[in-house]
Amino acid sequence: MPRAFVLINVETGAEEKVLKQLRSVGVVEAAFVTYGVYDIIVRVKADTMEQLKEAVTYKIRTANQVRSTLTLILMDE
Repeated sequence: MPRAFVLINVETGAEEKVLKQLRSVGVVEAAFVTYGVYDIIVRVKADTMEQLKEAVTYKIRTANQVRSTLTLILMDE
């Protein structure tokens, strides 16, 4: 099963709102507000690489008030 971490920058002050929205996405295993260069980190798990790409592209990156993302796809265990 493909997995990834997505590091996210959001509009100032929108962290909690975006976090709640992202946690409702079906492939999101966990999501946390962070301090530092990125505002939120999300752990994603999907059945196929295609589902993972679609979720990141069309659900996470297009979430309201998301400014930018960096996706780290994990190697097979």
